[in-house]
Amino acid sequence: MIIADTDVLIDSLRGREPVAQRVAEGIENGDLATTVLSAFELLSGSGEAAERRKVEDLLAALPLLALDPGATVIAAALRRELEARGEMIGLADYLIAGICLSHSASLMTRNRRHFGRVPGLRLYPAEIG
Repeated sequence: MIIADTDVLIDSLRGREPVAQRVAEGIENGDLATTVLSAFELLSGSGEAAERRKVEDLLAALPLLALDPGATVIAAALRRELEARGEMIGLADYLIAGICLSHSASLMTRNRRHFGRVPGLRLYPAEIG
């Protein structure tokens, strides 16, 4: 399973290649999901009704993975470990990483600066151009 991060979904909504194609293929193949945190970020950042509808349509096509108790424990351990090393990545990113690790999923993201610090997290290529 591949989990799409918020930045990747924004790129897809904007038609940026090759990300838009990767997202479309992942939806078609049924191997792409996202998190409720990314859904929140997309929905809260959408403006006009037409933009909001595009976001809602994309999210309807993707399984939304929740922050369950197992992911919470993993995310909390990640936060303690990374902050002890002075490598903070932000609350939402800890939670997204915890969800990915609890599902043994790869994360499709351009934010390698943050997520590259997470031990054991597999990153799926999402670079543009």
